[in-house]
Amino acid sequence: MTPNRSTPNLDPGQRRRMTLLALCLAGFVIQLDVTIINVALPTIQHELDAATGALEWIISGYALGLAALIPLMGALGDRLGHRPVLLAGLVVFGLCSVGAALAPSSSVLIAARIGQGVGGAAISALTLAVLTDTYPPAQRGHAIGWWAAVGGVGFGAGPIAGGLLLSTFGWSTIFWVNLPIVVVTVGLVLLAVPGAASLSDPQPLDVPGVVLASLGLAAVTFGLITASEIPWKPVPTLVPLVLGALALAAFMQWQRHAGEPLVPRAVRGNTTFISACAIYFLSYLAFSGTLYYVTLMFQNLLGWSALRTGLSWLLMNVPFLLTAQMAGKLAQRFTSRAIGTTGCTAGALGVAALSTLTSTTPFAVAAVGYLVAGVGFGLLVPGITNVAMRDVAGPVSGAASAVLNSSRQLGTAVGLALVGAVGAAVTRHSWGASRYGQAHIPSGPLATGSLHGLPARMQATASNAFEIGYHVALGVCIAGLLVAAFLSAHAFKQNTAPIGTATAKEPSLEGTPTQP
Repeated sequence: MTPNRSTPNLDPGQRRRMTLLALCLAGFVIQLDVTIINVALPTIQHELDAATGALEWIISGYALGLAALIPLMGALGDRLGHRPVLLAGLVVFGLCSVGAALAPSSSVLIAARIGQGVGGAAISALTLAVLTDTYPPAQRGHAIGWWAAVGGVGFGAGPIAGGLLLSTFGWSTIFWVNLPIVVVTVGLVLLAVPGAASLSDPQPLDVPGVVLASLGLAAVTFGLITASEIPWKPVPTLVPLVLGALALAAFMQWQRHAGEPLVPRAVRGNTTFISACAIYFLSYLAFSGTLYYVTLMFQNLLGWSALRTGLSWLLMNVPFLLTAQMAGKLAQRFTSRAIGTTGCTAGALGVAALSTLTSTTPFAVAAVGYLVAGVGFGLLVPGITNVAMRDVAGPVSGAASAVLNSSRQLGTAVGLALVGAVGAAVTRHSWGASRYGQAHIPSGPLATGSLHGLPARMQATASNAFEIGYHVALGVCIAGLLVAAFLSAHAFKQNTAPIGTATAKEPSLEGTPTQP
């Protein structure tokens, strides 16, 4: 390793606190942009004349850019140094936020969102790696709890911030708001995070792995999003899905035999870490799908304003923040299996309550769903992150952080596309079976619950068709969380002591048997 450039004269405690603040802000702005766009979708749809597929690409393009490139950014960080790659990601994210704010069409907006995802990939890949480098194991659980809590607040605050901004300004302000956060974060990183520490003899990047993973993820997501806009057809939907699946299968096979794989063997060989990634994927699949459909229910079907919809999410944000802040203490008293399984189960119960919503359901039902889901996600996010990263060795911390965060963003991108495709297909089927099924109406607005422009005689039937699709879509989210709970209960069952004790440590990545 080459020597680090020193940071300003700060004592270790100050440096850690400032580093944690920088990483929390970075995580906050990345998660904010996952969800702040949701309440602006109806406005963007109207002002930019965006199709349903374009709306999903505005969300999924960002998450896909994150998911596809996070492993690459983690590998670059391990080779070039965590700080310079993190700073580059912040700059790219900020510049593309400007591009999104100035976008004159949905196509330009999608391109800017993908660019945000590219910058965000570097940020997401390295925040946990820098945190792992900064904090010793005894203090890491508390720091991860704060990081997860602030990032989760960003995820949940997105609809609220978006609603407040849209109630006074145009939709572009949801992107301008990123700039001051990025500027402050860059300053803190320059001030507190140690300078570049790169490998003296860096290994070559796994270019075939990057290409196969990126193409596979893009093709699968494209096929699913297309299926939500038009009925399933071989060329626009099934062909991309098959090609994407083949590319991902080739990627996994290549990783087993590559000399310097994109995902290090030490990371792939740790079953606890891989299980944590699977749980992250499933939980964010459920969370993103739920947020998308509940927003459409309130705004499009019930006619709520963006501000009212956003403020309703406070009922989820507050319990999430309070629960996540307790992560360090909970980790000292309960096992990783108990924390993860309880969190996933509570999340499933909360989504189950939200799945019962109709145009006539009292808001109290949604309030209960919000509260329970907030507690569940407040438990599982820091709990799963802590157990995944606790024993990661320094040389692969960037790659491990990248894989873990990639699973989260992949869950958001593919989850939204999958849940959207299922919900849209059920909605179209229900409409087709109705007495108005032969009427020629745009399937896109119908699938998003938009009744604008429909004849009054058709609106009740269209509303009922959307509600059926909504129930089935959230059923997929519930199933994902229940599978995640099952994985947590079984993958961590050997860890019977509290994860904050010496006897509770999962096997270290160092010396872990690797796959061939």
